[in-house]
Amino acid sequence: MSDTSTAATGPLGLFGGTFDPIHYGHLRTAFELLQALRLQQVRFLPTGNPPHREQTLADAEQRLEMVRVAVAGQPGFTVDDREVRRSGLSYSVDTLTELRAEFPQRPLCLLLGMDAFLGLPHWHRWRDIFDLAHVVVAHRPGWKAPTQGPLGELMVDRGTGAIRDLHDALAGRIFVHAVTQLEISSTELRQVILGGGDTRYLVPDSVRDLLRQLKCYAPRQ
Repeated sequence: MSDTSTAATGPLGLFGGTFDPIHYGHLRTAFELLQALRLQQVRFLPTGNPPHREQTLADAEQRLEMVRVAVAGQPGFTVDDREVRRSGLSYSVDTLTELRAEFPQRPLCLLLGMDAFLGLPHWHRWRDIFDLAHVVVAHRPGWKAPTQGPLGELMVDRGTGAIRDLHDALAGRIFVHAVTQLEISSTELRQVILGGGDTRYLVPDSVRDLLRQLKCYAPRQ
């Protein structure tokens, strides 16, 4: 279904990742960007077959279910399973192309962490992303924007400090926003579980309960 509403309804935030597993660091970042940027929605897009990392430990359906229970009941949060359903490698530019066709009049904001942004020039057809969406970079305190190379040039040409620019244009800007950094990593979470530890206060209770049921990070027998 195509979107016939105007841009005034607010941008869509697009938050992709393996979410292996999802944790409070992901959720807090998405929540702060939803509020600060006045996004109409944040869509969580678990990757199906990600090209940039090794095979996930939890399979796509398990990771999708973890994201679903994690965001359940939070206004403005939703889950989009298109990358899980897609066959072959999962490229962001393909997802953005599909979403742009579905929402031709809605600004799209690709939400990235600092590390992902710094690796952007290695992404498939990465320059095309700016024809399809804005890029919002959630950064840590003390981080400095690149001044050299292709990203430095992009920051000069496309960087903005005005949230209004993300609402007034459909795509093409880079916006950097500081978020609360919860020092939680999915890698460390998996190690906690493998070691028999408890994930309480690292993930929502709904995810903690699901992890116990799925046992997807339990030692291989």
